[in-house]
Amino acid sequence: MKDMWSTLAQKGQAAAGRSIPELMSAERADGYAVEACGMRFDYSKTAMTDADRDHLLAMCDAAGLSDKRRAMFEGRAINETEGRAVLHTALRNLSGGAVMIDEQDVMPRVLGTLARMEGFARAVREGNFRGQGGAITDVVNIGIGGSDLGPAMATLALAPYHDGPRCHFVSNVDGAHIADILGPLNPETTLIIVASKTFTTIETMTNAATAKAWMAERVRDPAAQFAALSTAQDKTAAFGISETRVFGFADWVGGRYSMWGPIGLSLLIAIGPEAFRAFLRGAESMDIHFKSADPLENMPVMLALTGLWHNQGCGHATRAVLPYEQRLNRLPAYLQQLEMESNGKRVSMDGADLPVDSGPVVWGEPGTNGQHAFYQLIHQGTRIIPCEFMVGAEGFEHELPHQHRLLIANCLAQAEALMKGRSLDEAKALIKDKFSGDELERQARHRVFPGNRPSTMLVYPKLTPEVLGAIVALYEHRVFVEGVLLGINSFDQWGVELGKELAKALEPVVAGETSADDKDASTASLVGWLQRHGA
Repeated sequence: MKDMWSTLAQKGQAAAGRSIPELMSAERADGYAVEACGMRFDYSKTAMTDADRDHLLAMCDAAGLSDKRRAMFEGRAINETEGRAVLHTALRNLSGGAVMIDEQDVMPRVLGTLARMEGFARAVREGNFRGQGGAITDVVNIGIGGSDLGPAMATLALAPYHDGPRCHFVSNVDGAHIADILGPLNPETTLIIVASKTFTTIETMTNAATAKAWMAERVRDPAAQFAALSTAQDKTAAFGISETRVFGFADWVGGRYSMWGPIGLSLLIAIGPEAFRAFLRGAESMDIHFKSADPLENMPVMLALTGLWHNQGCGHATRAVLPYEQRLNRLPAYLQQLEMESNGKRVSMDGADLPVDSGPVVWGEPGTNGQHAFYQLIHQGTRIIPCEFMVGAEGFEHELPHQHRLLIANCLAQAEALMKGRSLDEAKALIKDKFSGDELERQARHRVFPGNRPSTMLVYPKLTPEVLGAIVALYEHRVFVEGVLLGINSFDQWGVELGKELAKALEPVVAGETSADDKDASTASLVGWLQRHGA
């Protein structure tokens, strides 16, 4: 693979002087697009050629992508550093086919847990599970990382489907977060969901204790209005939560892949069982496509290869995710964890240093807001930033069709502008009535757009639960494909551990209970300054 990476880098260098507008044709627009699950992914506005694409597809074969994909779906322990299977796909396997781990079918357990979740959600939504002051009006999900980003993103994205209690999300250990969320709520009609597989996550358990104390001020039995998403039933019992309100999940479901199961309980309560199952079906449809489609017609594969082309081939270190869908405004943050925690690694599966850079920096904001913030740098800055646009054909605000048409026009226009740019002569023609001579030249140069900047486009009919499920599964499988070609484990996250260990040791130092003598000079100085100013 090392030689293939070197060849890819050479191809990326050769592409630097290639004109994307000159590559464009009707044949290319069709040939560099994939349709699946009712969506279309267009990667024609890149500098990739047929030869480049053939090389990337050959890399898939060399990396054993087909066999490794089969191993994942068959429940083999592909998370080698932790000795675990990777089967979040089983959580949305509504077709009911057997999924085996160690010769045992996990589907009865998966479907049984889903049925329990649906029963509890119905009880909350219909007022049969009540707070100590009446029917539940608000649900607060306390979690962090994968126990927050996924369900928070999806709950916001599917706001048109909300017909249950209001849902809120608390993640940060900063007391301002939970104070701002709980402040307006009525404890007597609030359900608190604590999402922590081990029930030991410091941020989550700190916030859970704060929420319990808040509720204890107003209700006789605060724990009666708590539910838990955890496998540590001894700890949930010690907290006072009845086992009937504890929903567990297996260790073959990674945190950032977990919203399809119990971690998605808040979403299920918000949108109801029917819409939640539609969300699962959308993801399952992408799973089926990913398993069965040939690489060239496989949307996750081609999304991944386009990403590798831009990052490892062309050397572009960041990736902008730009959904032209306001309700997807948490999608970039969700994808930051999904992609950067999964593929932000430095060694291969066997512990050797990677021969290339690993995953890119992922960032973004919804359009059109981003156009008035950072698109200046994307269009005229010195760094090339590949952009991933997405937009739906239809919105939910049927009384405002003109606004959705304007949204679509802006999305398509930005991708076109990035590709075409504006030449110096074109810029001069725009302002020739205002300036002349050297001043015309000077002013025109500020209005030049280099163009030739790559982007992709994902289009879909409407942001329904099915479509959202398919989009999320698309990006999950993209991460898997990129990880396979890089030769890394996309399903562990050792990089989050060291900072947590040091924070635990620093807490008593900040509190003044122990000395900072064993800390580096900078850290000790900062602790002292913060203590003198109120810490």
